[in-house]
Amino acid sequence: MIVGVPREIKRDEYRVAMLPVGVEELVRARHRVLIETGAGTGSGLTDASYADVGAELVEGPDAIFGQADLIVKVKEPQPEEYPRLRPGQILFTYFHFAASRELTDAMLAGQATCVAYETLRDDAGRLPLLTPMSEVAGRMSIQEGAKYLERPQMGRGILLGGVPGVAPAHITILGGGVVGANAAKIAAGFNADVAILDINMDRLRYLADVMPPNVNVLYSDRHTIREELKLADLVVGAVLIPGAKAPSLISREHLKFMKPGSVIIDVAIDQGGCVETSRPTTHSSPTYIEEEVVHYCVTNMPGAVGRTSTFALCNVTLPWVLRIADLGLDQAVRRFAPIGTAVNIHAGRVTNQAVAETFSLAFEPFFRSS
Repeated sequence: MIVGVPREIKRDEYRVAMLPVGVEELVRARHRVLIETGAGTGSGLTDASYADVGAELVEGPDAIFGQADLIVKVKEPQPEEYPRLRPGQILFTYFHFAASRELTDAMLAGQATCVAYETLRDDAGRLPLLTPMSEVAGRMSIQEGAKYLERPQMGRGILLGGVPGVAPAHITILGGGVVGANAAKIAAGFNADVAILDINMDRLRYLADVMPPNVNVLYSDRHTIREELKLADLVVGAVLIPGAKAPSLISREHLKFMKPGSVIIDVAIDQGGCVETSRPTTHSSPTYIEEEVVHYCVTNMPGAVGRTSTFALCNVTLPWVLRIADLGLDQAVRRFAPIGTAVNIHAGRVTNQAVAETFSLAFEPFFRSS
């Protein structure tokens, strides 16, 4: 199979979808690997490091998309990439379809097969290709929140951990999954006063057992969210329904409960956001203010720490890339059930139920008879 890795063109995106070791493993398995020149620069990976292990370096994206059977990316295709897609071509990347009807319609029209990192479920029901980026985003949410609470960034002028004689910041985290747990760990390390909310009591019991004393676990309901917003200096939106649009937990009216200069980091923005007033932003222009509350809604948070994120992502994606390349998609789906859970769009039809329900489209399961 011909595997292509284009340079990421989403604004402020510094990750690359494959490490040199991935190229080496694919070449050893007798596949061709096309790498666009400069694809690894943002992650500190040189063209030579790819060429040395057998990659074919290609100038520009046209030859990549024009030749490759399997395109491996980090972020969803951008509008300028839509015309390059070919019917039947396999794209393996993060899509987050529920956040964009435009992207969904473009992929349906292009007849490409879209295999989404974020919906691949392993045999234990986990999301192994989403987890490492959720870990990065969760940890970054506190790092970014600390920065934007500073007065020059239009925040309240709050130091997360306080100092002797001065109370620390109160941090409210909505969602106790991978993002929320990682955010809570970092926030606790700053000695902040932390509350993490979730609706899964088993998850709350687990978090209560593993979190340090300055992290309180609370059952999430409308009343508790409102009370927490009154206290919060920093709110982290960390909710996830795999493949579907994030639930809206904070309305514009709720912002009036919050202190002027408080900060919302909406990590759920990739799936549409969990705050009514959230809208996608970039690392170049990450924040805006609504109702005197600073909003940070960057859609590719891990892209800012490209080197860490690239290695963390490629560590988990490579085995699945190899399976698809070795077997072809049909056989890979038959042999490895998790790959079937990652196929969101195929041959002009939606094959992920959550995406179909989000846009009221027909759902057709992906399957191949033997």
